[in-house]
Amino acid sequence: MAHAIWSGAINFGLVTIPVKLFTAVKADDLSFNMLHKKDEGRIKYERVCSVDGKPVPWDEIVKGYEYEKGQYVLLTDEDFAKVNPEATQSVDIVEFVELDKISPMFFDKPYYLEPTKQGRHAYALLREALAGSNRVAIARVVIRTKEYIAAVKPIGDALVLELMHWANEIVASDTLDLPGTEKLPEKEMQMARMLIDTMSVDEFEPQKFSNNYHDQLLAMIEARAAGKELPKAKKAPARSKVVNLMDVLAQSLEASKKRRSDANGKPAEAKRRKKTAA
Repeated sequence: MAHAIWSGAINFGLVTIPVKLFTAVKADDLSFNMLHKKDEGRIKYERVCSVDGKPVPWDEIVKGYEYEKGQYVLLTDEDFAKVNPEATQSVDIVEFVELDKISPMFFDKPYYLEPTKQGRHAYALLREALAGSNRVAIARVVIRTKEYIAAVKPIGDALVLELMHWANEIVASDTLDLPGTEKLPEKEMQMARMLIDTMSVDEFEPQKFSNNYHDQLLAMIEARAAGKELPKAKKAPARSKVVNLMDVLAQSLEASKKRRSDANGKPAEAKRRKKTAA
């Protein structure tokens, strides 16, 4: 059973909805240890002073902010406590905005909000009101000792609290050397649209995708632990050295059509003949 990582309330206007916060995503990475090759001993890391070259115990370590090269302001735990935001245990909604008015770049990490027994009716009311208006709530919340800006979104039967980046954390795209909006050749645009059409699906089905690298690496580890060796991986076919963009688009379009017809189990031409005969 999942454990709540935070308990508090959603506040908007004079309405208070008691809720609990649950993790909505989890990492699926493999964890490795650093070992000494000859005897498989675990590698330990020492905290060594760059001035005298000696190991430093934890009780002699302080935090410092480098405000100029080699110049630091030292900070204690008491200093941090003075500026820690007040843990109000509340998701304080400050405004509502249409979802498509927010750049996806701002969204970071989602959490589920679950109502307590007392808050179920108000929770459902807020969820349906947001869904019906295509809006999300923008809120401030303190989790542990850190303050966040966050969005409260309706997703299915749940309200999701999605932590967001602050404005100054987003890197503007105008720092990059990007192509302008000059007119592109119509034939290339038409071919690109056709390629997009042949590769389009009605719904995104995330379960169709798997982390092949993760699965193959885990299979290799399990085989090695069992004293077996996996067959050598097949090399990926070499990419065509076509340099003409129209030729690349045409080849991509044909390959996409073939994949689509193979996935359907019948060649596309045979399907057309059958439909014409009917």
